[in-house]
Amino acid sequence: MALTREQIAQRIAQEVQAGYTVNLGIGIPTLVANFIPPEKNVMLQSENGLLGMGPFPLESEVDPDLINAGKQTVTTVPGASFFSSAESFAMIRGGHVDLTVLGAMQVDEEGNTANWMIPGKMVKGMGGAMDLVAGAKHVIVAMQHTDKKGRPKLLKKCTLPLTGIQCIHQVVTDLGVFTIEDNAFILQEYAPGHSPEEIAQKTEGTLKVSSNCKEMSS
Repeated sequence: MALTREQIAQRIAQEVQAGYTVNLGIGIPTLVANFIPPEKNVMLQSENGLLGMGPFPLESEVDPDLINAGKQTVTTVPGASFFSSAESFAMIRGGHVDLTVLGAMQVDEEGNTANWMIPGKMVKGMGGAMDLVAGAKHVIVAMQHTDKKGRPKLLKKCTLPLTGIQCIHQVVTDLGVFTIEDNAFILQEYAPGHSPEEIAQKTEGTLKVSSNCKEMSS
């Protein structure tokens, strides 16, 4: 079986190191917070001006003024701080975010990504993605391996308007874990029940299999 959204998030959480400042995008990336052990003392940053996000609130704890960048209500952890959006982006652009996890519509073998616009469709705006992929020290994309029509999303060259150039370090899909090195996707782990050969058939970009490639632990 391909990985569920929760399993993708759980695998990405393993990449989060103790003491990191982490920004999580909407969708699958948001779920990563559920799998980060509290003892790692990770501070979650939101580009609308919050450092130290906690778990989603219980109904009795909801504060409509306390939201993340995706307009979801959140809580805070001890030591959290609030600041303007301008200061938040100064933090991001200044290289003070250790890791950001984003969704994407396309990633190519050069590490370029497209995640903010489909030509001809109405969009609300690019959000903070362009700043995050340029300013974060490490960038991971969380997404499905193919689109709804079964077409590859790991490409030789992105065809949609780019969010960032040569900025993606790692991709975790429902089929595997990949790093991007020397203009190729390097398969590091594959989902249980699947194989590198199958994944290669569903990948348009150059795919290489790591010498240490293994089946992902279930």
